Amino acid sequence: MRPNGHGIPSAHDEPHLSGRSGWLRAAVMGANDGILSTASLLVGVAAGSSDKVTILLAGIAGTSAGALSMAAGEYVSVSSQADVERADVARELAELEANPQGELDELAAIYEQRGLSPDLARQVAQELTEKDALGAHLRDEIGLTDLSPPQPVQAAVVSALTFAAGAAIPLAVAVLAPLEAVKYTVATATLLALALLGALGAQAGGAPRLPAAMRVVFWGVAAMLVTGGIGALVGQAL
Repeated sequence: MRPNGHGIPSAHDEPHLSGRSGWLRAAVMGANDGILSTASLLVGVAAGSSDKVTILLAGIAGTSAGALSMAAGEYVSVSSQADVERADVARELAELEANPQGELDELAAIYEQRGLSPDLARQVAQELTEKDALGAHLRDEIGLTDLSPPQPVQAAVVSALTFAAGAAIPLAVAVLAPLEAVKYTVATATLLALALLGALGAQAGGAPRLPAAMRVVFWGVAAMLVTGGIGALVGQAL
């Protein structure tokens, strides 16, 4: 038997991909946001400006600000999650020390609610308590596992780097495209990049690729239409 992600032997040959959810979510979110927000910014500015320097300056500023914002946001978000989990662990430790019999009864009741007979539920609760009382309660009472522990620094770095990498695609297209075609070439390249990213992210997570690609393309079209329309209106007003 092959060990799974927890080091526990598994009779299954297929890999389980849910352990990738932490870094994969941050990577896909960062790249998707980098592509779409930068492209939308470029399209919006290009719709209201006839100066390519202004368009590129807006794109570079948006890339820098977006990458830093993604890093800060992910770090704060994941750190908050880690704080909540640490508080739950401390609370459960205190309850185990103050009322071990009550916690044992609670664990047995959980297993009984899941379908075990009362005697078997009590036996399972006792054996798991003897081996790792805290782990059993965190897993079965609270729902905390070590499958994807919060990693704030990892999430921040991954988000910032993937945002910058994603933003580089529409920015490079804007640099190379002639001024009159910036809006259309950026939009086309962005939709292709979003479709590819959606498919790759789905494949890495073991999910269907086509629905993921269609989902990000739909929202990409919507975002660029809105920002392009706003840019055109503001450009005319100014």
